[in-house]
Amino acid sequence: MNEEITIQIILERPFPGVLYALQKGTGTLYESIQAQVASDQDLIFDGVIKLKGDGVKYDYPDFGGPLVQGTKTARFLYIDIGRTAKQMGSEWSRRLKIPLTGISWDMVRQLQSLPNSMLQTKVPGIGKKSAERIIVELR
Repeated sequence: MNEEITIQIILERPFPGVLYALQKGTGTLYESIQAQVASDQDLIFDGVIKLKGDGVKYDYPDFGGPLVQGTKTARFLYIDIGRTAKQMGSEWSRRLKIPLTGISWDMVRQLQSLPNSMLQTKVPGIGKKSAERIIVELR
């Protein structure tokens, strides 16, 4: 299977004046894409991830592509913050981990049956270093 799905991350109430970006790639050669300086609005990041495996052989989908990080059983996306997002001079330098482990084959099948649909998650823009439990909804 070599399909792609769209995911949207809504970063709720991020810290104003700080640069946030979706990370593409890994290691020192990553890119910070869709960079946005936070104001009093939520930030929205859209990305396409590749779907790997099938629902017969594997209990949960696996994901790949340039936005996807982590090991097969613990895939995630990164939101870069401050200096990590290439905002030199920022006092912030961190990454927010957006786990993909909450996505099931049922969600993928529903997504594939609805044209122009996407998976959407809302994540607090201020708080813990990584999101502990992300609720992913079909939109």
